[in-house]
Amino acid sequence: MTTIMEKTTGLVAFVRTVQNGSFASAGRIIGASPSAVSKSVARLEERLGVRLFQRSTRTLRLTVEGTDYYERVAPLLQAMEEAENHVQSNETPQGLIRISVPVLVGRVLMARWVAKFVLLYPRLKFDLDVTDRNVDIIREGFDLALRIGALPDSGLNARLLGYTDHILAASPAYLKRRGAPLTLDDLQHHDCLRFLIAGRPFPYAFAGGASIIPDGPLDTSDGATLRQAAVEGMGIIQIPRFAVADDIAAGTLIHVLPGFPMLVSPIHALHPFGRQLPIRARLFVDFLVEQFREKDTAS
Repeated sequence: MTTIMEKTTGLVAFVRTVQNGSFASAGRIIGASPSAVSKSVARLEERLGVRLFQRSTRTLRLTVEGTDYYERVAPLLQAMEEAENHVQSNETPQGLIRISVPVLVGRVLMARWVAKFVLLYPRLKFDLDVTDRNVDIIREGFDLALRIGALPDSGLNARLLGYTDHILAASPAYLKRRGAPLTLDDLQHHDCLRFLIAGRPFPYAFAGGASIIPDGPLDTSDGATLRQAAVEGMGIIQIPRFAVADDIAAGTLIHVLPGFPMLVSPIHALHPFGRQLPIRARLFVDFLVEQFREKDTAS
């Protein structure tokens, strides 16, 4: 008869490999060598009698059976981790927090805030995924994901962290070359750089109710690329104020149409844990709420 210990052999290695994309990445999370992770998964495949991964020298891809197995066992592993975190005291949280954040949030705010948080809780570690792609939180194994703007109905739990307003900005060189717009209609005659969401340009939305989608020489789904293009004089951008505060202060970007305030967007932390948010994640979400509050107070 197969024991419980034998049945769980390779389970952690398999789930972490799926979530991190390779044996090497899974090994870094688990604290094992890539070869040890690979052998553990191979023993699991042998016991199950199915191939979980299609392997080649460059790619590692789930089989149909591997996908089905992952979708069934990943929630079990997550439940085990939740149970362990639930019994830990607030004074001794430990473990890994996997979080996905938009590029501008990650580069401008998150690195500084993570450093402050780890000083408070040195037994915690972070896996910080910085991307403007809306990750699949459950399938990709994230604890948290930060999102700016209105949330679709995803079935995930959300905690409001704070708000950010957007502004229009352009470089002094661009405004000298093209002139500064004086009205919203003037934007139709300017080079407006656009941020893409799901392949579609995000409209320039104003507090007064106006919403326009101007045209320009660059569309991109990367917020950092958008900002840099504006600094280089390529055109006008719509961007969260916090992301260009230093540029505005330094004069490398100028606030365009300041008399036309733009919509304020909420920033949420999404998680898949229901009411039982692990202590490590709950402490960090509480910390983020405080950081956004302090940022808003200082601005």
